[in-house]
Amino acid sequence: MPLAAGNLLLDAYQNHYAVPALSVHSLDMVEAVIEAADTSNSPVLLQIGQRAIRNGQMQSLADHIVKTAANYKIPVGIHLDHCRTYPQVVEALYAGFTSCMMDASALPFEDNVALTQKAVETCHAVGVPVEGELGAIGGVEDDISVADEEVVYTSVEAAVAFVERTQVDSLAVAIGSAHGMYKRAPKLDLQRLQHIYEQTDVPLVLHGGSGIPKEQIQASLKYGIAKINFDTELRLAFVSGLSEGSRQFPDDPFSMMQFARERLKEMVYEKISYCRLEEVTNGGALQRS
Repeated sequence: MPLAAGNLLLDAYQNHYAVPALSVHSLDMVEAVIEAADTSNSPVLLQIGQRAIRNGQMQSLADHIVKTAANYKIPVGIHLDHCRTYPQVVEALYAGFTSCMMDASALPFEDNVALTQKAVETCHAVGVPVEGELGAIGGVEDDISVADEEVVYTSVEAAVAFVERTQVDSLAVAIGSAHGMYKRAPKLDLQRLQHIYEQTDVPLVLHGGSGIPKEQIQASLKYGIAKINFDTELRLAFVSGLSEGSRQFPDDPFSMMQFARERLKEMVYEKISYCRLEEVTNGGALQRS
């Protein structure tokens, strides 16, 4: 089907499941992720992040997502991940992205509000939803590095003010998750999440999904988490598949790549299962039973 327009997260927010937001770094990853999401009958956001953009892949990945998604029935969106500048938002809109994240969380609150407002005004003019971020999520992802001592949890009061002033369509919250793989077992602050959920009215986003135990992710779905980002475990699965595939098929690039794609798809199936509570299918959308 054509790329999904509008905010894919609203149904998830209302029915307590999450749309998996899966980072892609190559054309083969795009195809494998969409194939797995289609098999799972799950809407999906394919994220293009700063690592891929820095390597000149913004337009090529976006074009390939459009081409591939046309062959499947599930809703597919293209999401700009961790954008730090307004010009990149504009570039993404021209490239065909269907949602954008303005991550000005490293700036003082007022500057974060101002830059996010600017992105919202531009994106909403063409019907594209915007994700904002409040707080400092730890770990390393692409060009983002936040040490443990620099982590700042999202406060309820700041979340309420930020949503009201920016009019963002979704909000990434810092509640104990981290980018990259965890050095110790993560523990999400579900009480904080519940309070943010009760005081705001937009879908909430959990970054750093790789490595969070399934039971914690499932619990977060009850309190407004409607989008969960996965990157590190996907990359590791794909790269390890390439490594093992090259040993099994040393002179057969096609079979080697197919092997890597299957490894990636296995990981995608697992992460999609994390994003669902009990569900029934209703017109292609997932809902609580």
